[in-house]
Amino acid sequence: METLYLKTLIVTAEKGSFSKAAAELCITQSAVSQRVKFLEERYGCELLDRSGPVMMLTAAGEAVVRKAQAILDIEKTLQDELKKFTGRQRLSICCTPSFGIAHMPKVLNRFMLRNADIVDLKFMFYSPEQAVKGLAEREFDIGIIEHCEDLDLADFHTATLPRDELVFVSAPSLGIPTPLVTIERLFEERLITRKDGCSSKKLLRLNLASIGKDLEGFRSTVVYDDLHLTVDTVLDGGGVAFVSSCLVNKYLENGQLKQHRVEGFCHSRQRTVALSRSKVQDRLVSDFLACLDTVFTDQCHRSSCPT
Repeated sequence: METLYLKTLIVTAEKGSFSKAAAELCITQSAVSQRVKFLEERYGCELLDRSGPVMMLTAAGEAVVRKAQAILDIEKTLQDELKKFTGRQRLSICCTPSFGIAHMPKVLNRFMLRNADIVDLKFMFYSPEQAVKGLAEREFDIGIIEHCEDLDLADFHTATLPRDELVFVSAPSLGIPTPLVTIERLFEERLITRKDGCSSKKLLRLNLASIGKDLEGFRSTVVYDDLHLTVDTVLDGGGVAFVSSCLVNKYLENGQLKQHRVEGFCHSRQRTVALSRSKVQDRLVSDFLACLDTVFTDQCHRSSCPT
């Protein structure tokens, strides 16, 4: 039986619904439902109580989840032990999207040029909370996370990167004052934003709450789960967005976008590299971090990112 089905049950129990589990696992709601149904048919009993607004484990479900977690831990340990017999090592990395788009292509290219013959690489975009969960469950060896101040990384070995600057951006055709603008002027425009879980959206909400306002103040809100689509929409004059300046630096330099700041708002978030303490001495991890340091420092200097 695929251990992936067991993981699906665990996530569904944690999230309390098929839809939230599907979002967490990046699969369809139907796929989540079918995996849980398969387990229930295999074991001959209901594992989830679906009668209430939030799904809960039945007594049988609790027993399965306890054993499932142990099975997943054994599988991960086995995978780690088998690496020494294959001659190839595996490195799993997760990253928040803005950092990944702006910086990771050159980091990964540099790293793979040095290690292509000995490493199998897995790389995923995750939200800050998903990244922490993936690191805790040993799904990933390294997480590069852009986040607000309250993210708990106490269980991991961490290194701090330069903070990420976030700005409002708009097309010049909208005629929004720059560099300083009032929130009332921005409220006249449509906000192009990402789904909940994105730290830039969380920071924007915190900024607005500090002055007694919220996202409802904007003329309207459009949610995209794709940063490229967000930027393209703003380039076409479709609204404003609150994004990492490094993500749109080339458009700011050539005048296709204007950047704006609101006095009193926090316009930066933390960047942290997190990894399991057991991986601190790992050669591949160390080599990746060296590539990250070299390329990230160079890119930030050329893009005038804040340090």
